[in-house]
Amino acid sequence: MKKLNFFGNIISTIKVYALALVIFSSFRLILFIGEIDRIDNTVPMSDILYSFIMGIRFDIVICGYIMIIPYVLLTINFLFIRANILNAISFYFILIFFSLAFFVVAADIPYFNQFFSRFSVTAFEWADNPVFVFKMIIEEPRYWLYIIPLIISLVVFYKVLRKIIYSKNVINMGTRLWLQTSISIVFLTIIFIGIRGRIEEKSPIRTGTAYFCNNPFLNQLGLNPNFTLIRSLLDKFKEENKPIELMANDIAIANVQKYLNIKRLNSAFPIQREQNEIDSNTNFKNIVIVIMESMSAAKMGIHGNKDNLTPFLDRIAKSGYYFENTYTSGIHTFNGIFSTIFSYPALFRQHPLKGSSMLKYHGIATTTKKHGYSSIYFTTHDAQFDNVEGFLLANDFEKIVSKKDYPADKVKTTLGVPDDFMFEFSIPILNELHKKGKPFLSVFMTASDHGPYYIPDYFKPKNTEIKKQIVEYADYSLEKFMQLSTKQPWYKNTLFVFVADHGAPMSALYDLSLDHNHSPLIFYQPNIIKESKVFSKMAGQIDVFPSIMGLLKIPFDNNTLGINLFNEERPYIYFNADDKYGVIDQTWLLIVKRDNSVGLFRYTEKDLTNYEKQYPDIVKQMKEYAESNLQVFQYLIKKQKI
Repeated sequence: MKKLNFFGNIISTIKVYALALVIFSSFRLILFIGEIDRIDNTVPMSDILYSFIMGIRFDIVICGYIMIIPYVLLTINFLFIRANILNAISFYFILIFFSLAFFVVAADIPYFNQFFSRFSVTAFEWADNPVFVFKMIIEEPRYWLYIIPLIISLVVFYKVLRKIIYSKNVINMGTRLWLQTSISIVFLTIIFIGIRGRIEEKSPIRTGTAYFCNNPFLNQLGLNPNFTLIRSLLDKFKEENKPIELMANDIAIANVQKYLNIKRLNSAFPIQREQNEIDSNTNFKNIVIVIMESMSAAKMGIHGNKDNLTPFLDRIAKSGYYFENTYTSGIHTFNGIFSTIFSYPALFRQHPLKGSSMLKYHGIATTTKKHGYSSIYFTTHDAQFDNVEGFLLANDFEKIVSKKDYPADKVKTTLGVPDDFMFEFSIPILNELHKKGKPFLSVFMTASDHGPYYIPDYFKPKNTEIKKQIVEYADYSLEKFMQLSTKQPWYKNTLFVFVADHGAPMSALYDLSLDHNHSPLIFYQPNIIKESKVFSKMAGQIDVFPSIMGLLKIPFDNNTLGINLFNEERPYIYFNADDKYGVIDQTWLLIVKRDNSVGLFRYTEKDLTNYEKQYPDIVKQMKEYAESNLQVFQYLIKKQKI
């Protein structure tokens, strides 16, 4: 008697998923066993189990991509046609693509052992000679052992797949056809959800999703190398990810070494310089950095705004160290996070946080970790947006607090909880860090001054326009945080730094809105800063990290393009706006577009005349300064000297 199966298409697909997941997990287990020495006694078993669960999530993504077409064919066949040819097409499609996927996970094991990185397009670029990499791997005899589980997997998969696809399933073509069709469509939707990997609306699954703890091996264990390979290949061909070529690397390096006044050259790290002498009496202060969403300097009263939007910021700017000519590296939040924490500039449209290869930078968390600091990052919304969580965990931040950690009823919009609630929520967490008896680094990323706007009922703004009201609320939230902080035992030993992620294009006389990059930069702590001062020197967001180290006299190797603003100066500061960059001093603004068209303006006079032809030497100097710095950063990325 023939078997009656109303949902043979779905059941067959689930069986293929299950079979593939078992094989993927088996290779993950082999990788784990081979790298077991990377797991010490401090790693909890829950983290190990979670990395395997995370692996299933990424495996489901790969299964989904492979199974979309076969599922549609199987569904048509089961519901309407019942032709053997469709079964055959589905069978060979699944067999071929899963065989390739299994080959990648097998090849990934020796690759990971060699490079401590999951398989990616980099494997074909390393040393500009992919044959060299291939030979280097296959000439190690023990790597051949992984061919055995690959062959076993392919044989098992072939035999079981034949039974799954060619099983006799007779479909009732009667009154239940509409139900079977509807459920088949629902299941197709589930496949697409599996491909997306996450149900959160702000971001699908990314490489950084796998980074959940402080063990670098477990963070990578959950990844499927097919995912990292495909993702890296797609990233490679994105226009924004193409490396810039503004000048020869050797010329750029020589120029930057001159700009940074580097005397002792390090051939391995061409811009590295030791800063702050080691002092055994150094009292390591807590560091709190608040990156303020869209807080353009133009919103502040101290810069001439008449709407009284930022009374708190204006007040502490006059009570601490204030750098009035500070500019953010780019015009996106990810630019602001990256440049503030790691002190490197924005490179046009390149997205440093979302690369398929999670690069390791020597940023502020890594530096302070060497001196015994704890580190934590707070955001109001989904930490996976812009790949922030994974990137920061890969770069020595110990904990990320985000939407998933807050009470559900406090989440008001896509941007998560209001700013003041995030700050209030952070206080007991910072108190717990303080109780550990060591200093902490805490970075906050606010979000309220970004649509969709939400203002709590208990806050009563004075202005009537929502865009002004939200700035008032953002300023109120900062003041509330400081009021709460002053009551804590760690307050007097904590340096507070306030900077914008980027500004807002409130006015735009030129092709590049200065308000979009002009940012407040405030160093505040009455117990550390005894006498307030306003600095007029040119400053960048990239200078925040080295300046904190300098102010607190924390020794570190500065391998960034930032400077210590308290004892160094730069002639210009440069910034990016996707398809153009700007260079600015206290007189001139230079704007250079990707087509190399140039504009030179006396921006302080709001003069619209382009002085490019009249002052070619100024154009040359400013252009060379910016392009040298940008090219050096591109070089450091390519050579992984970061």
